[in-house]
Amino acid sequence: MAPRRSAAAEPEEQEEEGDLVALKFNEPLTWRAGKAIALDTLLRRLSTLAKELEEMDQEVTDTNSLTKIAKEVASHQLLTHKDKGVRAYAACCVVDILKLCAPDAPFTPTQMKEIFHLTITSIIPALFDPSNPYNTQHKYVLRSLTEIKSIVLLLDVDGNEDLLVHLFSTIFDGVSGAKSTSGEQVAKDVEFTMAEMLVVLVDEATSLPAKVVDVLMAQFLRAAAPGVGSGKRSHVPIDDTQPTLLAREEPEAYQIAKKLCQSIPEKMSRFASQYFSEVIVDATSSAGRPIHHRDADESEDEDGPSGPSESDLRELRKAHTLIRELWKAAPQILQGVVQQVDAELAADNVHLRQLATETLGDMVSGIGAAGPPPPPVLDPAAYPPPRLEGDGQVQTQPFNVLTTPVSAVSFPQTHSQIFHNFISRKNDKAPAIRAAWTTGAGYIISTSAGGTGLSREDEATLVKGLGEKLADSDERVRLAAVKAIESFTFEDVVMKLGASGGVTKEGSVLSTLADRCRDRKPAVRVAAMALLGKLWAVSTGELLAGNEIVASTLGGVPTRIYSAFYANDPELNVLLDRVIFECLVPLTYPPQKKASKNANGSSQSQSQAAAADPDAIRAERILLLARSLDPMAKKAFFAMQARVPQFANVLSTYIKQCEHYNGGVMDDNAEKKKANLQKTIQYISQFLPNSQQVQQDLFKFAKINDRRNRILMKYVIGQEHDFKTVHNALKELFRRIQSSKESGISDTLLPLLYRSGSLLFNRSHLSTIMDYSRSDKDGMGQAAQEILKEISQHNPDLFKAHIGQLCKDLVDQAPSATQDNDPIVAETLKACSTYSRKYPKDVPMDKEFIQTMINFALYGRPAKVAKHAVNILLSKKDSKSDQSAADLIQRIMKDWKYGSPHFLNKIAAVSQLELVAPKVTHKHEENILNMTVQQLLLVVRKDAKDRDPNWVDDADLDEECQAKLLALKTLANRLRSMEVSEAKEKASPVWKLLMKLIREKGEICKTNDTPAYHRSRLRLVAAQLLLKLCTQKHFDEILSADEFNALALTTQDAVQEVRHGFVRKLQKYLAQDKLRSRFYTIVFLLAFEPNAEFKQRTETWIRSRARHFQGIKQPVLEAIMARLPSLLAHHPDYSPAIDELVDHARYILFYISLVATESNLGHIYKYAERVKQTHDALDPKSQAHQLLCDLAMAVIRKWQEKKNWAFRAHPDKVGLPLGLYTALRSHSEAQEIAEKQLVPEKIDEKLDELLRAMDKKKKRKPANDSASGESRPAAKKSRVQPKDPKAAKESKSGSSKSSASRKIATPKTKKSSSSKSKRARSPAPVSDANRRRSGRSAANASYIERDSSEDDEEMLEGVAEWEYEDGEEQESGSENESAESGSGGESEQEASEKEVEVKKGKSTEKKNGKEDKMVVDDDGDLSEPGDDDVEMADKEDDKQSESEQEAEEENEKGEEEAEDKQSEEEGEDEEEEAKEATPPPSTRASRSSTNGRRVKTASTPVKAPAASKTKSTPATAAKEKATPRGKKAASPAASKTKAAATVTKNLPTRTSGRSTRGRAAAAE
Repeated sequence: MAPRRSAAAEPEEQEEEGDLVALKFNEPLTWRAGKAIALDTLLRRLSTLAKELEEMDQEVTDTNSLTKIAKEVASHQLLTHKDKGVRAYAACCVVDILKLCAPDAPFTPTQMKEIFHLTITSIIPALFDPSNPYNTQHKYVLRSLTEIKSIVLLLDVDGNEDLLVHLFSTIFDGVSGAKSTSGEQVAKDVEFTMAEMLVVLVDEATSLPAKVVDVLMAQFLRAAAPGVGSGKRSHVPIDDTQPTLLAREEPEAYQIAKKLCQSIPEKMSRFASQYFSEVIVDATSSAGRPIHHRDADESEDEDGPSGPSESDLRELRKAHTLIRELWKAAPQILQGVVQQVDAELAADNVHLRQLATETLGDMVSGIGAAGPPPPPVLDPAAYPPPRLEGDGQVQTQPFNVLTTPVSAVSFPQTHSQIFHNFISRKNDKAPAIRAAWTTGAGYIISTSAGGTGLSREDEATLVKGLGEKLADSDERVRLAAVKAIESFTFEDVVMKLGASGGVTKEGSVLSTLADRCRDRKPAVRVAAMALLGKLWAVSTGELLAGNEIVASTLGGVPTRIYSAFYANDPELNVLLDRVIFECLVPLTYPPQKKASKNANGSSQSQSQAAAADPDAIRAERILLLARSLDPMAKKAFFAMQARVPQFANVLSTYIKQCEHYNGGVMDDNAEKKKANLQKTIQYISQFLPNSQQVQQDLFKFAKINDRRNRILMKYVIGQEHDFKTVHNALKELFRRIQSSKESGISDTLLPLLYRSGSLLFNRSHLSTIMDYSRSDKDGMGQAAQEILKEISQHNPDLFKAHIGQLCKDLVDQAPSATQDNDPIVAETLKACSTYSRKYPKDVPMDKEFIQTMINFALYGRPAKVAKHAVNILLSKKDSKSDQSAADLIQRIMKDWKYGSPHFLNKIAAVSQLELVAPKVTHKHEENILNMTVQQLLLVVRKDAKDRDPNWVDDADLDEECQAKLLALKTLANRLRSMEVSEAKEKASPVWKLLMKLIREKGEICKTNDTPAYHRSRLRLVAAQLLLKLCTQKHFDEILSADEFNALALTTQDAVQEVRHGFVRKLQKYLAQDKLRSRFYTIVFLLAFEPNAEFKQRTETWIRSRARHFQGIKQPVLEAIMARLPSLLAHHPDYSPAIDELVDHARYILFYISLVATESNLGHIYKYAERVKQTHDALDPKSQAHQLLCDLAMAVIRKWQEKKNWAFRAHPDKVGLPLGLYTALRSHSEAQEIAEKQLVPEKIDEKLDELLRAMDKKKKRKPANDSASGESRPAAKKSRVQPKDPKAAKESKSGSSKSSASRKIATPKTKKSSSSKSKRARSPAPVSDANRRRSGRSAANASYIERDSSEDDEEMLEGVAEWEYEDGEEQESGSENESAESGSGGESEQEASEKEVEVKKGKSTEKKNGKEDKMVVDDDGDLSEPGDDDVEMADKEDDKQSESEQEAEEENEKGEEEAEDKQSEEEGEDEEEEAKEATPPPSTRASRSSTNGRRVKTASTPVKAPAASKTKSTPATAAKEKATPRGKKAASPAASKTKAAATVTKNLPTRTSGRSTRGRAAAAE
């Protein structure tokens, strides 16, 4: 009845109101208990109602007609009905009623809460299943709530917090959660509407519950990888092969949250500030509590207040990760948050500062929660290499929007002060924070501040800071800096980092990165060297194209990498091998894979690599590598290749021993075979780090007894195999090892195979290298020639497959009288010459080839090719060769006169014929001697001029000078080819000629002056020829002591090229054991060498030799102490004046610092003590050598004090060299000399100053030290020896032996101090002595202890037993002495014994034979270096320590004032404690209470500190016994007083001339 009444009344109301439309639907929707409406009926009614409500217009609807229906549809029965259709239609009706009745909702608060509960818990979740039958109704509800903004009513509902949280969580989880069972995705319009609804809701809200904000903010963490925030750093590495770790697109929930922040930034900014304030404050409120957790990389002694707990730190990390992502997505809402992060940046707690530093760095870079992008691909094996122009060759990672750094606004511009606060963190005291700053700075530079760009000033500041962190004192910071550079693309490295300078520019970022290749910490040097190698490899395309920018930036990388060879560190050497064959010239380069079908251009690249000749491509890379090296690095490069055959032989021996061992199953001689195997393994292990592990691995390989593995190793080390065979064998070998149980042995075998396999210099590459040597393509002709030269000298076997082509090329390019050959052919001819000496049968000697060689000898250019042509011509040494030589000499003698065509070729050919075919030249001996001496050497055709240079390069040398040099070589070769007896008879004229050239500074013409550069060349060649002649024993015996002293002064020649050329030749012969040991004395005259780089290399070489002799148990360099006083006593600059003695003390200190160790110091002291008790055989009236012995003993004491060593007196007697000293006349004379102190009393203080200055220079090395030789042109021109022989001649006076030894010197004259000062300011050439003073740079190296025991044959020569005229025998006289051989069969070299009895001027000598066998040098080379590689012999850790010390001192400026003590045992520079300890018993206590005659220094050795104080030596006991009764013996302290006064003091820095020195005026 009621519905009808209401229905009858409705038309009446419409009539009353006229234009309003009332609801027509009047069916019941609710029911009483037990009388429920059928479901179908209910659904039909709700559908009808929903349709009618949807069509009604709010403007013309009578809202009163909706009151009753509103109550029904919002009833509990409908809103909680179990049928989802009922709920869906009810919701549609509700939202329509809300729309029609807006803004007043016709529902009670309880109904409103139920309505929103239905919507949030049922309707919205159902939208995520598009297959739902009521999906249309659900979408309608969502759309209505959003468009009409009815959703804002939720904010008025009581207790709406849970509903809001549920709403946000449902939407965010739904859009990004699992899809429906049908697999359908949520429609985009639904996601868009939901986003709009949330925007409306948040926009209208005055506040949001904290949990809602938490949910909202958490959506940004969906961009992060799983586990974010749990670790110390939110940057989780991305593995592109596992896409489930991290999405590549923004999740839908992330997009909705991002839209919220971007749509209403003001309100969201307030919510964000509130959120982060609570999180950060909660986490940091526990700052006063003790720390429960400390990161492993934090130093335990890090000061500062205690920080948050581990759980607090986790929350903080999550918050900071969120801040990063929010800055990337919506930076507008973080205005207040950034200030909070800035406040953390200044916090006292390290954890907070670190988090703030990391966060700000990522924010500036635009790096979000997903972390940084993966580092760019730097594939060193890619072919063609990438180009900067962007031709599609550069490999890139797949695009990932989450890891792509993007910043919507520029952080440095919007928050400039905070940005500068961030920059200031680079100097934070905590290493972890500096490391975090370094990582952030790297990303900021590489991403250009998230793509917004950096100002020039900001970028320059960051780049500079990155460079500074590369040299930080903490390894974590240095490693972080290297890793930061790994994030740069090739183009960024060139354009951004290269802007501050390339690898070769000192102080640039890339140069500092290259310094890290020799870092003390393995992790740093591995990362740095690998990165540099990859950078150079990918730059090869630009380098070949001639890109100057790339060349200046990265062209020097190979040089810096190969310089690590000189550190002589086993681990560094292994790393160097791996970088060479995995980065610089990868074994997989060029790639041989099949062409792929990628769309990014790689298919074309691979097909190009397949089409081109792989061996030619690889050879081109090798040539480019060689071309990129500087001279020193090139020596290292060639030395490493020269050792390949030696390592191959050793490894071949190991393989044979493994075959004999047979896995431990042997029939006979089992113990011997096992011992041989162990000995071989032990020998190999010394070249690798962790020798014990190496021995275990090599023994495991032998135990496995895999025949296939041994065969594969033979393929790798075989010189006859092509590169493809070698590479395939290497790959198969390691594939088999990795799949075996003993896979760990691959780490040991790999470096050995790298060093012994033909991987760079391979027969497959030779044809390409030969082509480049002829064509000079891409400017690599010289590098190709140098490689061919090295192959011919050290590995000529590689030419076996190409010797025919070599000879054919020579025939094709043969010169004639009218046509010159290409000068490039000279290296090919030299390679053929070297090969012909080893394999003469392989060289074709047909008529055409013989004529070609004759043509090269007569007409070849340059003239030096004549030498090689003659060698090839006579290589077979048969009758046919002799006939060819006879024909050649006949053709030469037809026009044998100076100035004839091709005269240099003729004399060069004659010079070589004198050596290899003396019988052929004997017939023309008179003509040859007349030409070489009378017409060439004694005649000056070119007038000398004052403006003539002192030196010209080989290319600019005129024909006259070249002819004279060849004439000298002809005379020397003539002597070398003679029999011993004949050579001794005919050597005198040539010997006198060579010595005159040396003494007269290259001037032998009596009528005309020789040009200066002629004289320089002549005296250099004369000195080098004397060295070459002395390699033969009978010539060495001719060289007297006086002549030896004159020859030694070549090391102090006024011309740098002369002294350096002489020293290099001397080092070469000494390293090859071709010269007797006395020649080692000469190198110690380099104490005043002004070229710091050359001096440093020489020091390293001396240490190398010292270690070598230590290894073979021969004290060769210790015995040099017996010769050094004689050489210095007859030095033209010697004077007993105190300043002169200080300079001579520098020579002794130079020797002691390089040779002395704690174990051999007593031995050296014994030699000095012994020499003092002799007369000078060269000048019997002189006591100079005795004074210098006192000086040497004092220097030894001072050095012992400085090192705090325990002195061990040498128990055995030592011998002295023959010809330098004679016996004392009586025992009383010996006693008098022993008691007499010859050095001045005041020298003690000067020696202390010298040592202190030496320490200062070692700790503070000038930046331009390496170029010091070039920076002092005046110093170069003024050597010990004068340039003007005429001035020397005028200075000759007196007939005494003493004055005769200085005939080439100018008499010393005293000058006032004012004249010295004036001279110091003058730009004119400095005097000889002053020139030495210009080389005051002390060696920046730590002196490693080197143990040595016995001398070799030459050094024990002259072991004398003195018999005094009064019949008394000195107890310290020498007895027979023999060198000990190495124990355990390690050394097969026996030192010879020489016993000499000197009795009243007569002596007899007894010698034993000596057998030499090279074992191994300490630097990893299997033999002593030869030719130009003498400086490769054994580069040890001192140089490494220097570079590390400089890096630390540059970054730890506050610690520069402390005085450091260098570790002698490890060879590394370490921070040292201040020298506060009491010094060992020394001379200081009684320095002022003794006089010269009371101190018995000569026979009293240095006392050992502390424990050894009470010990007495045999010499001390003998001396005490001989003390007269009436005379009080000096106390031990007194006996050390005066001698200790002789330690050298650092040179005064005055540059005034010591005008009293010989040669000073002549040099001026």
